[in-house]
Amino acid sequence: MNLATNTKIRMTRQRQQILDHLSSVKTHPIADELYQMVRQQMPRISLGTVYRNLEILSDSGIIQKIDVGGTQKRFDADISNHAHIRCVKCGCVGDLDVHIDVDFEDAARKACDFEVLRHRLEYSGICPDCKDKKAVLM
Repeated sequence: MNLATNTKIRMTRQRQQILDHLSSVKTHPIADELYQMVRQQMPRISLGTVYRNLEILSDSGIIQKIDVGGTQKRFDADISNHAHIRCVKCGCVGDLDVHIDVDFEDAARKACDFEVLRHRLEYSGICPDCKDKKAVLM
């Protein structure tokens, strides 16, 4: 995926590698996990470079930063407005494909004087892996 033409930032080789790896997974990785992925193609890249570029890509709207309460930031290449579900045991985050017939942003605009830019919807639960581990222990 090459989005350099759609943004005002320069798409460096490091940024493109980070974006390519992030686009190839659905796991919503943390920066350390992306660092491990990118290092396979770019062994000399630093963790700091990955962190800085994730922030730049996020701030420019190319990727989505998922800030879930009390956990490390996760990143998503899918910037569409969609819900996430987070496991309360292991912290994994996944996309949740649900259709809700409520325009949250319109409802928020009507309820306050803010200029509403976007919203996030997050569910929490126990993932299948953690559920299976719990069942084995019983």
